[in-house]
Order: sequence, then C-alpha cells, then structure tokens
Amino acid sequence: MVETIPHGSGPSLKSGEVDLGTSIMAVEFDGGVVIGADSRTSTGVYVANRVSDKLTSIHDHVMCCRSGSAADTQAISDIVRVQMSNHSLVLGRLPCVKTAATLFQRYCYEYKDRLMAGIICAGFDEVDGGSVYSIPIGGACIRQPFAIGGSGSTYIYGYCDAHFRPGMTREECRKFVKTALAHAMARDGSSGGVIRTVVIDKNGCDRDFTAGNDLPYSI
Repeated sequence: MVETIPHGSGPSLKSGEVDLGTSIMAVEFDGGVVIGADSRTSTGVYVANRVSDKLTSIHDHVMCCRSGSAADTQAISDIVRVQMSNHSLVLGRLPCVKTAATLFQRYCYEYKDRLMAGIICAGFDEVDGGSVYSIPIGGACIRQPFAIGGSGSTYIYGYCDAHFRPGMTREECRKFVKTALAHAMARDGSSGGVIRTVVIDKNGCDRDFTAGNDLPYSI
C-alpha cells in the first residue's frame, strides 16, 4: 500500500513524487513582460534538484512558470507547446499569449481532480503587447498586471502590493521580480537555489541568472 502525503486541499501527492514547491512571478511592462522563478525542486523534505529551470518555453515569444507537481506541469506544457506550434503554422504568424493561456486553462480545469498544476503564462504578441495570465490550481484564467504563485508567494503578497507601480520600465520590473523572489526564497523552505528571469518583448527572450549568494533584498 502506497503512503500518501497531504498536500493542501487538492489531490494528494504519493510518497516520492516530485513536488515543485516554488516561487514564481511575472510582471507586465510597456512592450513586454518579465518572468522569474527560483530553482529548488523537492521530493517530500528532500531537495531533489537545486538548480532546476522552471521557466518553460511555449513558443518564440511565450513562456510559462510552473508550480505544483513537476510531472503534471511538464506534461501540460509539452502538450500546449505542440498545439501552439501547430496553431502558429496554420495562422502563418506568431500566436497570441491569450491562446496559450486558454489552452492551459482548458487542461487545468478539465482535469482539476487529477492534476496539481499552477501556471503563470506570459509573453508578447502584436495584438495585446506584453500580457500575464494566472492559471491557478482548479483552472481559472485571469489576466493581471503582475502575478505570483507557488508556496513562496504567500510570503510576498504584501511586499508586491506595496512596491508594484503601473508603468515601470523593463529594468525596474526585472529588479522588482528579483527582489520579490529573493524575499520569498528567504522565508519559504520549499523555495531556494538561484533566480532565473526572462524578459520577453518583440525582440524575443532575454535570459538572466542570479546566483544564490548574490540575491537582492532591497528594491
């Protein structure tokens, strides 16, 4: 008989399954978005990977941040990536971020009793510019100027509300994301490692890396 470990109000994780206890975040700015995440992946109380990459490419100008069960989020992101590629070929142009977010919502909602997947989908397109969509566990889909998720997000709601400003520049958004994630990682035992951020705009994706011993704690 397999022992189960309670994990919030959703489905229970079986002992030994990989859990993305995590801190993820995305912010819109005029002309693009900044997304970021920590890098700790855990199996129960054991840290399985200290430097995992939780920022997943969906299309040329669309990415997602993943939280919940690593297997579930990887499976969904793989399915959405294939469908977005086919959709782009049919359209003959880059697809909209909203299309990817709607596909994530479809799977998270239809299989909400079998999946533990929290997704932040963000990117740039010619229709809406930079856009951020939050798809929490259960399958809602909400566009927000900024979105946070994962176990570490509970520690930084007040910080984000106090320091977010509409109209921030690209670099101000990147600094905001890094600082918020650093505070989440300091408080949340399931988050840690390094910070990976990506700026997505009309020119594509610009990745950045912040080492664990160089985390910013002041904005």
